[in-house]
Amino acid sequence: MKDTELFYTLALLKVAGIRNVIAKRLLNHFGTAEKIFHVRSGELLAVEGIGTILCNKLRDRTVFSAAETELKLIRKHNIQAAFFKDDNYPYLLKYCNDGPVLLFSKGNIRLEQSKIISIVGTRQITSHGIAFCRKLIADLAPWNPVIISGLAYGTDITAHREAMGNKLQTVAVLAHGLNRMYPAAHARFQHPIMENGGFLTEFWSDAKPEREHFIQRNRIIAGISEATIVIESAEKGGALITAYMADGYNRDVFAVPGRTTDVFSFGCHTLLKTQRAQILTEAADLVYMLN
Repeated sequence: MKDTELFYTLALLKVAGIRNVIAKRLLNHFGTAEKIFHVRSGELLAVEGIGTILCNKLRDRTVFSAAETELKLIRKHNIQAAFFKDDNYPYLLKYCNDGPVLLFSKGNIRLEQSKIISIVGTRQITSHGIAFCRKLIADLAPWNPVIISGLAYGTDITAHREAMGNKLQTVAVLAHGLNRMYPAAHARFQHPIMENGGFLTEFWSDAKPEREHFIQRNRIIAGISEATIVIESAEKGGALITAYMADGYNRDVFAVPGRTTDVFSFGCHTLLKTQRAQILTEAADLVYMLN
């Protein structure tokens, strides 16, 4: 993406009240972000979802300063920016209406012609969950899938580490900007992940890991993948939210069953009982369902 168009796209996304769905609608209507800032108010008001308030906010030129600062950081730190219409934008994510207009990445990410699998679960993963995750990834290795997760404690980092151990590409989707690692304890995995995979985020460089960012991050994990696997989950938690999002995107969702008394299997059992997920007891189940 050329600097000029990236600059105006960043500025558009900085306008208060302009989120991904509205931004895409404007971009599809006018063709480029630059044009959006130069058309007449009447033309803006003709776009569904644009009222007088948003129209006035699109006249705010202070967003250009923020866009210029971010663009400099992107170039300084060799961050890649993928526009939702570009070839290098994750293919399946293009079909998510609320997917990010821009995705920022670092590393050596290659998603083309690969099976993309998300693995999520509780931060308090049990020894049973760790053993299952390890065996699952090792058994899937001959099919060379890309393993997606969120770099969190527990299930996420277990999935990333096992992917690296089996020489599989792994991608961490972050809930903050690329100028930091959260949790800080996982900064030591930054370079190994970037050697065969990398980091993805929709957040600008200065964005902190705010609570609401994790929900936004989860939709990317769900939308980018052909299948989402929940290893373990309590009755509530981010893993279940990701699974529900994946189901909403018409992706395959799998849940690993446990004993009826296992607290960190309650979420998986709920997914299975409500038919929001298929049962996963071994890698062969996934291989069969994904052909």
